[in-house]
Amino acid sequence: MTETNKKPTKELKNLGYEIFIGVLSILSIFNIILGIIYRYLSVDSNIAGVLDIMNALYSVIFLGDFTYRILTTDDKAGYFFRRFGWADLLASLPFEQLKILRVFRLFRVYRLMRDIGPKKILDTLTKDRAGSALYVLLMMGVFVLEFGALAVLKAEQSNPDANIKTASDAVWYTIVTISTVGYGDRYPTTSLGRIYGSLIIIVGVGIFGTFTGFLANFFLSPSKKEEEDESES
Repeated sequence: MTETNKKPTKELKNLGYEIFIGVLSILSIFNIILGIIYRYLSVDSNIAGVLDIMNALYSVIFLGDFTYRILTTDDKAGYFFRRFGWADLLASLPFEQLKILRVFRLFRVYRLMRDIGPKKILDTLTKDRAGSALYVLLMMGVFVLEFGALAVLKAEQSNPDANIKTASDAVWYTIVTISTVGYGDRYPTTSLGRIYGSLIIIVGVGIFGTFTGFLANFFLSPSKKEEEDESES
């Protein structure tokens, strides 16, 4: 096999991961814009607080992504200086002015899709269903955490009898509900808030049930090498 044939195969192995990071990058840029609107236009500081919490989570994920890339690439200087590694690092730091540099991550997704093509991407994700399912679950968890917290907070904070009135209350309630723990210290009191809470419960059960099945299959199923040894024996 030639060198030109090996390169796209290597890229395809990380395709699900690249799309996952790309979608998070888009969402984080969307959060930055929303945060400016809600904070600096004095629309709702509590909603801006949820966005800040999520942006802090994205910063941790992006810092881990940068560390993973810089440690595993053969051309560290090329990645850092020519392929926007410096932007990946700066955008993951806890400084609001630097978060806009996350837009450089979108160029990586664009180049990957341009070089491989939409059909090849779809075929690869379809064949690697296990790996794709893991990234889909993680993505669903992030989406439910952010938009579930925003929806519940929006529905509850104007009610004088509510106990979900701050950004931390909403995020904590959503985490506890998604994880199916259900401490009961925070709960919706409005009809709309209960509808949102019910949806979070349903999706959370699905996410954790599927994730548990994925982990069980990963740890208990035989590896490809073991299957090959058994077939040869």
